Amino acid sequence: MTIRAAFLSLIAASGLCVAAMHALTGSADAQGASSFASPAEARAELNRAQQQAREAAARAERLAEQANRAERTADRSAREAAALAARIQQAEANIAASEARLALITDQRRVLDARLAERQQPIVRLTGALQNMARRPLALSALRPGSLKDTVYVRAVLETTVPEIRGRTASLRAELAQSRALEESAAGTLADLRAQQDTLEQRRRSLAAMEQRQRRASREASGIAVRESERALALSEQARDLDDLVDELGAAASLRQELAALPGPIIRPARPGQSQVAQNVRPSPSPSATSPPSDFQLPVDGRILTGFGAAGDAGAVSSGLTLAPRGGAQIVSPGRGQVAFAGPYRGFGQIVIVEHANGWTSLITGLAKSNVTIGEDLVGGSPLGTAAEDASPITFELRREGEPVNPLEYMG
Repeated sequence: MTIRAAFLSLIAASGLCVAAMHALTGSADAQGASSFASPAEARAELNRAQQQAREAAARAERLAEQANRAERTADRSAREAAALAARIQQAEANIAASEARLALITDQRRVLDARLAERQQPIVRLTGALQNMARRPLALSALRPGSLKDTVYVRAVLETTVPEIRGRTASLRAELAQSRALEESAAGTLADLRAQQDTLEQRRRSLAAMEQRQRRASREASGIAVRESERALALSEQARDLDDLVDELGAAASLRQELAALPGPIIRPARPGQSQVAQNVRPSPSPSATSPPSDFQLPVDGRILTGFGAAGDAGAVSSGLTLAPRGGAQIVSPGRGQVAFAGPYRGFGQIVIVEHANGWTSLITGLAKSNVTIGEDLVGGSPLGTAAEDASPITFELRREGEPVNPLEYMG
């Protein structure tokens, strides 16, 4: 290879590296800043979101299978709505996973771009020097004194430096190839994110249509639900605070259970002489089960901001969990039960109180919108409403015979 050819080859290699670095650095800047404080936080969020997506998918499959086996129309409708709500939570978790994955890719590219920027200036100076040397005509150099000696010297220098320069540009090209691979991975993750967002919107519309059909069907029910709603609203106005409201509703639920356990009327015998006086025995309520419903779950996917028993800023001890949901996240029933209260309550936003069997009660506060009515029967995972778009926290309390307990102790 001639000296001029060697110059041109090195100029081309270094020039391409510089151009590629500018292009890739510019596209990396277009990705935007990450919402995570560190790569470790993004990686933890990725693992958590992937786990939640798997669990939501499993719940959806189980509920759909139960809906297919249900004989009563009401049971089938409730499980179909719960299955769709689980699919919504699955899509939300997949979106969170894609966002965390994109943040990790962006961080890797940022580190690589910083390393390329450090190597950019030496490559630029090398390219300039090679271009100056290449522009010197060899024929003119031969007419100048000492030019032949200089030419031989330059050739000798090139023979030793060209392999070193090629080695450095080769490693640089490998890093540029890695940057391009990260760019392609980011593009694929963005495409997957957009697809998951479209899926989420489609499932939300389907759930809204299903809830609309269920509301139309419930209008044909008797006036018992209306009376229960009026009674619960009256209790909410009389209660001193949220704890008092939960206690009042719990006492009413216990009374209903005792009344339901009373024996029915005794049929009049055919002959009056066979009449017997029945003893007025007050039935004892069934003992409380040691666990909440078998389909028990958290009402929303999200990070735990405050755990059970944690001390707050004012010294108050938390009687439940404070969860950080996604904006507009789906809120579901923690387990099978009946809606004891649903509506706004004094500074807590929309709240929902669900009565489970055997003295268990769930309290969910901070909803932006609730889609259930008082007296409505629920299965585990039935849609209750949605979180606020600004991702305001959701609080969740689980109570046994009125006493708060740690919900995490009963998670499967």
